[in-house]
Amino acid sequence: MQFGAVLQTNPPASRTVYLATLAEQYGFEYVWTFDSHLLWQEPYVIYSAILAATHRVIVGPMVTNPATRDWTVTASVFATLNEMYGNRTVIGIGRGDSAVRVTNGAPTTLKTLRESIHVIRELANSRSVEYHDAQLQFPWSKGSQVEVWVAAYGPLALKLAGEVGDGFILQLADLDIAEWMITTVRGAAEAAGRDPMSIKFCVAAPMYIGPDTPESIEHMRNQTRWFGGMVGNHVADIVAKYGSDGSVPQALTDYIKARAGYDYNQHGLAGNTHTDFVPDEIVDRFCVLGTAEQHIEKLKALKELGVDQFAGYLQHDNKEETLRVYGETVIPALRDVIVAKT
Repeated sequence: MQFGAVLQTNPPASRTVYLATLAEQYGFEYVWTFDSHLLWQEPYVIYSAILAATHRVIVGPMVTNPATRDWTVTASVFATLNEMYGNRTVIGIGRGDSAVRVTNGAPTTLKTLRESIHVIRELANSRSVEYHDAQLQFPWSKGSQVEVWVAAYGPLALKLAGEVGDGFILQLADLDIAEWMITTVRGAAEAAGRDPMSIKFCVAAPMYIGPDTPESIEHMRNQTRWFGGMVGNHVADIVAKYGSDGSVPQALTDYIKARAGYDYNQHGLAGNTHTDFVPDEIVDRFCVLGTAEQHIEKLKALKELGVDQFAGYLQHDNKEETLRVYGETVIPALRDVIVAKT
């Protein structure tokens, strides 16, 4: 299993760069960031600083969208970063949430998402593509390589991920839901004539290391309850389209019945004031909390389901310590053991 750290680009940018370098030092292979240009600093600028300060981590958005950024500009950014720093980028993309809703927009259609993935992937991989009735290619880009990973929850979005994604991003760590979604994505890939095992699976969720005491557990839950609210935005869209029965697991839809609204000014903020509807059970199921041993147990279960990468959100008050324990204890426990002599 590989590991990623998911950061918000809160100022100062140097703090984001520092956490990215720390993640690399502790053995993380990926550094992801939120992509919401009004709520936080512009991540694509910060990627260049992260890549300049590190040696091997792969950097990209979790997730961007086709609405707020021109597709050709997105492709140009990543092809440029690859030329500058080697092929060390990845593109996570979805229909759009905070970046579009803060500007009173709406998530794109799946048709638009599908088309954008094709255009971005071809251009960012130094290939020619048809766009707006013209054949386009970056004349300066040679040998750029970048994968496009699709973030999805709903049935049709999962189908799209299986049909066109290099990877699939599931933003929660519930074992039952992960198993259902991985099976769905693989089934869609196979139906489209693709090798279902060729798609990489990333589970992304808050990770918080702390002792197994009532006080600590309560604190960890309160620091990560925001995540259930964020997931609830996407689930609310699914329920509005499909209803609450049959199309998606009930465990994913039941808890939003008490959802009254959402304030994007507190999006991804620990201790926010609008996620009281998220019960402790959902926090425990969606996140990875507790001692190193408890993290290892849950991550091993996810690995057995076919998860290739765990990307841990660090939107809480214990960032450095969580990275340290992962680097020294959790990550080694999920690695294949190689000995010098047998």
